[in-house]
Amino acid sequence: MGISTILDIIGSVFVGGLLLLILFRLNTSATGTLYNSNAEINVQQAMVSVVEVLESDFRKIGYCKDWTKIPDPSKSILYADSNSIKFLTDVDNVGVVDSLYYYMGSTSQLSSTPNPRDRLLYRVVNTDQAKSSNVGITKFTLKYFDALKNPINENPVSVPALINSIQIDVQVENTEAFDSVYTVAFWRQIRLAARNLRNR
Repeated sequence: MGISTILDIIGSVFVGGLLLLILFRLNTSATGTLYNSNAEINVQQAMVSVVEVLESDFRKIGYCKDWTKIPDPSKSILYADSNSIKFLTDVDNVGVVDSLYYYMGSTSQLSSTPNPRDRLLYRVVNTDQAKSSNVGITKFTLKYFDALKNPINENPVSVPALINSIQIDVQVENTEAFDSVYTVAFWRQIRLAARNLRNR
């Protein structure tokens, strides 16, 4: 075996190694792209499901099918701070006044998930058990405005009757990351106004 044969073998091993390295990188890239695409779809679907419930509930603040049961809608918000709110509404549209309470749990409640920032958003109807699901919510904040669109900068709001509109911010991330990158979706409802709060 001559020098040229050895050089040919070394050259082919080198070229084969490069091709194998390129193949591994392409495989990793394709896997990452597929995972991120699926994660993005999952995050958007989770966001849509959360937003649909929030918008429906918040638009019914102070609403009751039998309007005589909430004669003063300005008193329908019972408690309000930057991460929680409790208000009166008719959840099932049957003419019965219910209380609805939204609040965020702590990150320690979901310490078993890979995402260190995800939390549970709880929804409590009357005195029922709090209901939630882990859809990857990492942020749920509320800002309140009076009838003149001025922000109410108290936390908690000392006079909830002053609230005329609410800004809701929700952020959702996937519960597991690919290569330490989490897919994020953010939604903001700017000054969601419950029509019943204006009936004063």
